[in-house]
Amino acid sequence: MLVVPNYKQTPILTNVLLVVTFFGIKLQISLIIMEEVSKIAENKLISATSKEEILVKSLWEEKACVITFFRRFGCGFCRLAAKDLSSIKSILDANNVRLIGIGVEELGVEDFINGKFFEGDLFIDCEKKCYTDLGYKRFGMLSIIPALATKTSRDAIFKAKAENVGGDMKGDKYQVGGTLVISKGGKKVLLNHKQESLADHIHPSEVLKSLGIEAEINDKVEGEKTVTCNEVACEASG
Repeated sequence: MLVVPNYKQTPILTNVLLVVTFFGIKLQISLIIMEEVSKIAENKLISATSKEEILVKSLWEEKACVITFFRRFGCGFCRLAAKDLSSIKSILDANNVRLIGIGVEELGVEDFINGKFFEGDLFIDCEKKCYTDLGYKRFGMLSIIPALATKTSRDAIFKAKAENVGGDMKGDKYQVGGTLVISKGGKKVLLNHKQESLADHIHPSEVLKSLGIEAEINDKVEGEKTVTCNEVACEASG
């Protein structure tokens, strides 16, 4: 903890102290985040397609990577988020960045793959160890209902219906995830987003920004309808 000397300060000294304090706090936060990532490095994942077992650290050994941790493969919110991130897959590929999705269970993964919601590589964290180590939020039976009633959740539900992503209520309904952007070799965490609500997903533009990539994003995919929402309902058009 930085202690400010108890004497009359000049404006220059005050500014210097503020800068040192700012970067000191920023460094502490970075170290905490890196410590979190080091906790998951040796965790094991199963490939959703090949069933091969890998260590998490292998995901960023050769390339920078965007890792999104889904709630459930049958979750409509997650399917929307998967489509959003997939919209920047070609940009990530062009910049040698890998796109990765991780789920808590195999249940629903086949439908998720067949529905072509996500264009990255898919893995399963069967023990949910990464979710625990990263401190991802977990709702309870009583808290999940009001969480579904928030405007953010309602908007996402209506949008999921408008885009016909489908979904079901099978599997673990209470776990939420987040998104990590990690540099090549795991030397730096560029983005660390933890979901606070069921439909709280990072926007693709924030992912690109964290990677220092400047690119225009077409938020509307071919054939997608525009969804306008208010407090009562949503209307699809286009």
